[in-house]
Amino acid sequence: MMPQNEYIELHRKAMAIVWITMRKRERKKMIGLKAKLYHKQHHKHQTKNDEKTPQGAVPAYLLDREGQSRAKVLSNMIKQKRKEKAGKNRSIKVIRTGKRKKKAWKRMVTKVCFVGDGFSRKPPKYERFIRPMGLCFKKAHVTHPELKATFCLPILGVKKNPSSPLYTTLGVITKGTVIGVNVSELGLVTQGDKVIWGKYAQVTNSPENDGCINAVLLV
Repeated sequence: MMPQNEYIELHRKAMAIVWITMRKRERKKMIGLKAKLYHKQHHKHQTKNDEKTPQGAVPAYLLDREGQSRAKVLSNMIKQKRKEKAGKNRSIKVIRTGKRKKKAWKRMVTKVCFVGDGFSRKPPKYERFIRPMGLCFKKAHVTHPELKATFCLPILGVKKNPSSPLYTTLGVITKGTVIGVNVSELGLVTQGDKVIWGKYAQVTNSPENDGCINAVLLV
């Protein structure tokens, strides 16, 4: 014979299963803010822990490590400072676009660069690398090592930037960059009495700090 109270327990269990199934179906259909709020509440309920963690408690897998050594702490500090410095002096800045500012595929050059006269800009919507006109230089102060004189000469192009091949492609000018300059004004000639039109020069300063490009002619 089945005890009288058991059918009530069975009914409760059956109803609980039905309710859980219904909630699961509802949860699958939820979208937007309602879904976010429900999942947050559900997660909080699932991960609820009434036991208070004592102050200064260490997990079991870290019990063998009593504390970090002084050298390790110093090493981590130096690494952190380097990261901060790199972030501060980053020459390509991420630009967020779109209605919600979620797209981050555009970049803006924050260092001095050279853009030729024949450069045709893409439509702003499709432009990946943005080079502000305020940082685009057309002339450089070039010093001739033998004549000991400085001339303001037009830049023809960026030959090589030692920092990165990408900088060379974009025409970014930093310290140590080799640029091509128009030296036709200097009246330099070859052994065959032909006028030298262009020569290479190496940048000796940081143009983004000084506001001008200083270079030495490579004779």
